[in-house]
Amino acid sequence: MRRLGEIVRLQVQRDSIKTGGKPYERYTPEPNLVSVSGLRLNADGVEGIDEHGNTIPDVHNATHPHTKFRGDNGLSIGFTGHYAAMRARFDDHLVDGIAGENMLVAYDEIVSLNEIASGIVIVGNDREIRIGPWDVAHPCAPFSRFCLKFPDDSRPDRRVTEALQFLENGSRGFTAVYGSDVSAVEIRLGDIVYAVGA
Repeated sequence: MRRLGEIVRLQVQRDSIKTGGKPYERYTPEPNLVSVSGLRLNADGVEGIDEHGNTIPDVHNATHPHTKFRGDNGLSIGFTGHYAAMRARFDDHLVDGIAGENMLVAYDEIVSLNEIASGIVIVGNDREIRIGPWDVAHPCAPFSRFCLKFPDDSRPDRRVTEALQFLENGSRGFTAVYGSDVSAVEIRLGDIVYAVGA
């Protein structure tokens, strides 16, 4: 296994962070993107755990009333190095975590799908959690427009297409599901992430 880094942010999407209708759909992370101190993970997806121990279901959890779970996106991960690359391309408004991943790992390099496709292991003081396989979190047009600060009342053009192409291949992160035959686990800030077989 190869050490990637420490989990420095955990968050959930309480509800959809895309609003409006196509082709003018907007990416609006406030107020539904919420930082939490822990995540509870099972086969349905994740729930956030706040500082008081209350749970907040993520919109990608299969049990959420407005679920966006597709069978392969119950959990997501991103890396700080990817945010550095997005800021270099777009601007400083792309703060760490704004893409909406559940776990953000402090790792300065770019992570390819090949490096984590077979899985990751999350290690805490009393836990070792294996998750995978992973796949690319494909970017959407609203997030690409957000990256570009594209006018809300303008139809997408080649700039949006180019942004979508840049954000592919894991730039926006990766998604996975947790096995249906395992017990619920908790992920906490400070846990260390390792790539399996890397």
